[in-house]
Order: sequence, then structure tokens, then C-alpha cells
Amino acid sequence: MSDSKEPRLQQLGLLEEEQLRGLGFRQTRGYKSLAGCLGHGVLVLQLLSFTLLAGLFVQVSKVPSSISQEQSRQDSIYQNLTQLKAAVGELSEKSKLQEIYQELTQLKAAVSELPEKSKQQEIYQELTQLKAAVKRLCHPCPWEWTFFQGNCYFISNSQRNWHDSITACQEVGAQLVVIKSAEEQNFLQLQSSRSNRFTWMGLSDLNQEGTWQWVDGSPLLPSFKQYWNRGEPNNVGEEDCAEFSGNGWNDDKCNLAKFWICKKSAASCSRDEEQFLSPAPATPNPPPA
Repeated sequence: MSDSKEPRLQQLGLLEEEQLRGLGFRQTRGYKSLAGCLGHGVLVLQLLSFTLLAGLFVQVSKVPSSISQEQSRQDSIYQNLTQLKAAVGELSEKSKLQEIYQELTQLKAAVSELPEKSKQQEIYQELTQLKAAVKRLCHPCPWEWTFFQGNCYFISNSQRNWHDSITACQEVGAQLVVIKSAEEQNFLQLQSSRSNRFTWMGLSDLNQEGTWQWVDGSPLLPSFKQYWNRGEPNNVGEEDCAEFSGNGWNDDKCNLAKFWICKKSAASCSRDEEQFLSPAPATPNPPPA
């Protein structure tokens, strides 16, 4: 019996060997080779799992960055709206740019209330068009200058003596203010009295004492003498230059530092636009007693 069993066992052994060879394993390693490969398979699965988790972590980490970028873009649009609204708001209150100012207010509210990306893009496009429209509008005067009856006026925020004030106006293509009408006088007197400043005008009697003359060479008309404050000009201590003082004019020493007013012609605009830009005529002041 034992002799007959051994050939059968050998046949079974050969069969197992052939099956294992078909699976790609060597005879010398036997079942240990199969176990080793299974061990490596577990390691591969672990590495694959770690890779997938790492990829998921990277994707999740990108979400705050994307939200941050979108928030930054929204803040940038909101800031541009605020700056443009402030710039337009500095224009004359009676300007026809009031309509643009209202549109800016509505757009700014829309940005703060509607954070959807599609709505932001729509608002951004409207803002771009609005900026272009503002650039195309006629600006008769530079920024920080005031328009009145075809002229532009600049009231300084610093002080110089009378001669240096003339130079300061010339440097910006203007002239130390020369007053040509009662309406202009009332307008400028009002601007000066509101700011409560002593302000140089382009009038002096430096060439001849008592003969007042504007910087453009024209004489002071007799009708304008009513604008001197009571008792002025009095020429106390060589006071040869004129200033806006209170509700009228005063003569003072030309070497004193004061504010000043420059004047130059406005750029050409349509008549309707000029009417919107001009402030209401000032109420004439009564002559000083």
C-alpha cells in the first residue's frame, strides 16, 4: 500500500508545482513566496490609501484659498466703488453728475448685499462703463477748483506773501484773482468769509500810493471802492496790498503770509453743463457803512 501511495503523492506534488508555476512562483520558494507577495500587496494598499488621503487633504486645503481669493476680489471692487464715489461726490452739488453719484450709491449697496459671483461680475462691468463715462464728461475746471460764470477759482490751503502768491498762480497757468463784476465780488467774498481766512487778491497800490491797480494793469473802478471795509484803505505802516477780510476788503503789508485765490478761464463745455456746474448767484452784500 505504501508503495502505491508514494507515486500518487508525487503526482499530486507535481500537479501543485505546475499550478504554482502557472501563477508565477518558483518551486524552491513554495508557499513562502505566495505569502511574501501577499505581504507586499498589503503594503501597496496602505501606500495607495495614504496617497488618496493626501490628495483629498490638498483639495480641501485649496477651498479656503479659493474663498480668500474671491473675498479679496470682492473687497477690491468695493474699494474702487468707494473711491470713485468720493471723487464724484467732491464735484459741485448742482452738477448733472448727481445722477452718477446716485448710481454709485446703488452699486455700492448691491456689492455689499449680493455676494454671488455672477452679480459681482455684472456690477464690475457697470462700474467699468461708469468710469469711462466720467472720463468723457467735460471738466471745465481742474479738481479742487471751483467753477463760476466761465472761470475757475482756486483758494489755497497754505500761505504766502503777496508777491509769492502771484508766482504760485502763474505756476498753474492762472492769475492772482482780478475782480471784474459785482457778482464775482460777491461770490469770492462769500468763499473767503465762509473759510474765515484773510486772503490775497490781485490788487495793490505799489506803483503809486493811493492809486489801486490790478495785476493785469487795469485800474480799480470807482464802483468797486464800496467794497473796502470801513476806514480802509488806511495805509498804516506801508500797507500796499489788498486782501479779503471779513465782509469786505482791507489793505495790509505785502510781505505778510496769507492765503490766496487764483483765477483762470474755464475749459469750453456746453451751455447746459455750465449751468449745472455754476453755483447759485450770491446775494449782493450791502456796501460797508
